[in-house]
Amino acid sequence: MSEGDQLTGRQLFEFLNEVGIINQLAMNMFARVLPEGVHVSHFFILNHMVRMGDGRTPQRLASAMQVTKATMTHSLSVLRQRGFISTGRNAQDGRSKLVHLTDEGRRFREAAIANLDAATAGIAEQLDAATLADALPVLRHLRAVLDRARDDVDQTGAEKGVRD
Repeated sequence: MSEGDQLTGRQLFEFLNEVGIINQLAMNMFARVLPEGVHVSHFFILNHMVRMGDGRTPQRLASAMQVTKATMTHSLSVLRQRGFISTGRNAQDGRSKLVHLTDEGRRFREAAIANLDAATAGIAEQLDAATLADALPVLRHLRAVLDRARDDVDQTGAEKGVRD
């Protein structure tokens, strides 16, 4: 990296600030298209399981979502009551359970994404697909760097998280 390419703390703050504001606006928009009683955090659990594969323990999901095990237990209870997940005994560790998506959970996730597509159609028309496609590798790299930094903090402080 050349001298001119060195990122300052201030530049990183401004970038992360914009990402944070975008996140707040997007989550608010997304919350409006989900059915009553289903929170964005519930959707993200389903989305994570589709993206990373299901059959994970509640503790691993809690770490990935960066919430407490108690919060995850509550969220999984809501998802189970709606028929979006099932839980079963972990054959490798009888003390824990594994969480699996149901077909209904997969259908719900797809329907939620379709609802978001409809809600954001006017916004999508104002953006350039190529520019967003070019930004994705940068955002994915930033996510990976932040993920590693989170795990480094976890190693020096609280219990180390599981990176997903």
